[in-house]
Amino acid sequence: MNVNVIGRKCTPRDSFIERAEKKLAKLDKFFDKDAEARVTATVEKRSQSVEVTVNSGGLIFRAESRADNMNEALDNTVDLLIRQIRKNKTKVEKKLKTDAFAEAVSANAGGDEVVEETEFEVVRRKTIPVKPQSVDESILQMNMLGHRFYMFINAENDRTAVVYAREDGGYGLLESDK
Repeated sequence: MNVNVIGRKCTPRDSFIERAEKKLAKLDKFFDKDAEARVTATVEKRSQSVEVTVNSGGLIFRAESRADNMNEALDNTVDLLIRQIRKNKTKVEKKLKTDAFAEAVSANAGGDEVVEETEFEVVRRKTIPVKPQSVDESILQMNMLGHRFYMFINAENDRTAVVYAREDGGYGLLESDK
């Protein structure tokens, strides 16, 4: 797995980079050699966060964790990724190395019990009117509704888009490529 470590508001130390590569080596059993992992370390006022995004075989796995120190945040993030992969084992093993899951289950025999999700259940379905709006109008509408996301058609480029409230207090925008 190719590991790329990036620092936001900091420069990661060599020891952190080595630790990240060692921790992410645990995931090699799940992914092909061409998998890409991006580790983003961020120093904030009261905590430090680590985000890991793994891209392999058209699937993207992402986890983020905050802690008092960066190494602890890295450990928590890698654990979250492993749990995420195990939880969706049946659905993703066709895309990833299939023999890795047997190894992972036997290696986890004494660890935390992860309940595998075999089916996704849609418990509510809604049809909404989607109209052309600016991004600012959409954020205002989302906030007035008290939602964490809002879908609309971006008036600037006629693409379907979603604005969402980020945990760090900002806003994000997702747009379709067509």
